[in-house]
Order: sequence, then C-alpha cells, then structure tokens
Amino acid sequence: MKLYPVELGNLKLDGGAMFGSVPKTIWQKTNPADANNLIDLATRSLLVEDGDRLILIDTGMGDKQSPKFFGYYHLWGDYSLDSSLKKIGFHRDDITDVFMTHLHFDHCGGSIQWNKDKTGYEPAFKNATFWSNKEHWQWATQPNAREKASFLRENLIPMQESGQLKFIKKGNETLLQDSELGFDILFVDGHTEKQMLPIVEYKDKKMVFIADLIPTVGHIPLPYVMGYDTRPLLTLSEKELFLNTAVEKEYFLFFEHDAYNEVCTLQKTDKGVRLNEIHTFDEIFN
Repeated sequence: MKLYPVELGNLKLDGGAMFGSVPKTIWQKTNPADANNLIDLATRSLLVEDGDRLILIDTGMGDKQSPKFFGYYHLWGDYSLDSSLKKIGFHRDDITDVFMTHLHFDHCGGSIQWNKDKTGYEPAFKNATFWSNKEHWQWATQPNAREKASFLRENLIPMQESGQLKFIKKGNETLLQDSELGFDILFVDGHTEKQMLPIVEYKDKKMVFIADLIPTVGHIPLPYVMGYDTRPLLTLSEKELFLNTAVEKEYFLFFEHDAYNEVCTLQKTDKGVRLNEIHTFDEIFN
C-alpha cells in the first residue's frame, strides 16, 4: 500500500459559520479571518494505492458549477485534481474507486462532470466505482431544508444512472472493520447522517481521514463545532469519544479542510484533548 495527499483546490467560508457558537475573538487565533470574516480552507483528498486498486477519498467541488456559484466560495490558489494526480504519476482514468465520506458538494462535486457537449452530466472517473452508504444516500437524495443547498442533484443522480454507484455494507452502528475497500470506517451522524471516516493502517500507523468531524486544527477543542452540523450535540458526544480514542490509539489525523496543516497528533491535557504535534504528510508516511 502507498498513500498520497491530493490537493483539489482552496476556498474561503465564513468563520462564524465554521465555528458555530465559539466567539470570533477565540477562533481567529488559529483561523484568522479576512476583512469579510472569511477563513482559508482546503479541499484535500487522499489517494490509496493498494495492489491493483487506486482509491480516491473525496473529490472536492469539481468545476461544473456556474461562476456565480463558485463566487460564493472565493476560490484561491492553483491546485486542481488533474494537476495533483499528474504530479504523482496518475490520471483520473486510473482511479478504480471513489469513496465519498458524505455527499455535500464540497466532498463529491468532483465526482461528476459535464459531458463533452455540455448537454448533460457524466462520471468524472469513467473506470471507478462510487461508494456511499444506503442511509446517507437516502438522506442526500431526500434532503431536509437545512441541507438541501449542500446536496446538489447534479452531483448525485448521474452516479446512480451510470450504474457505477455501490453502497458500503455496514457492520455495527459506528464502526465497520476491514471494509470492502481494505480500511476500517467510522460512522458519525452529527454533521450529517452516516458520514464515513476512513481509518487507514499504513506503515504500522493508523491515520484517520477526519473530513468534517474536525475540519481544521482549530476545531480540535471539544466545543468547537461547526454551525453547519445538523445535530451539534451529537457531534459533541461523537467528537469526545473520537478524541479520547485517538489519543489512546495514537491516531494521526489527516485534515481535508485545513489549508495549512495536513496531519497532526493529539494529547490529553488539563483542559481536555488538545493538539500535540503538526506534521507534513511526508514526514510521517514517506
């Protein structure tokens, strides 16, 4: 097995929305805002090369939405899926599996693209199986009013219509060990129904693709929960259990949304679980 971080592009979001009830005077110490109260964020994927399988975890926003749509998210930087894959010697047609932690547009939008004539949509990975789970798929395709703007029909239905969509077979309610893709999966429901967090064992270390449970290093303290979460009190309990487990089992956290920090470890302190050390991906895994 070999792992590669894949930078998909950067954006900005409102800092208040990203930190919920935490005051700006506190969260801006770790995530400084610009004059419009926007903070820098990444969309960072993980590529897992395992035998003859090449598994891409999340696909970012893609590029098929309108300029008006992208204008809301203040894109910045030069990263893209194709350039990042090329840098490590791959092409999107090499991808055998696309694993989506959940189906919000900033995690799965790159899975679907315009067709050649721009008359409709098609999978952006023609040789890949797309992986979700039944409970989350139903949640996304029959969305509640709060999340409806995050579940875009053009990102979802073409996966199903292509015949490339498959559902992960669940184990118990919270943890699926040794999934069909070769890694454990932690299910969490506070942000959205049945978000899936891969736990990948590599070189005698365990790394968690932490997705939207802990978006950035600044979100590690327990009360720092996004305003976007549908069940913030559930996030609190899921996060508390995860943080303690992560310290006990010495997990490395891989950040999807932190624009400046790729990987970290945690430690217990008098104030609860806090940041231990920040690492680049290559420092730990290459």
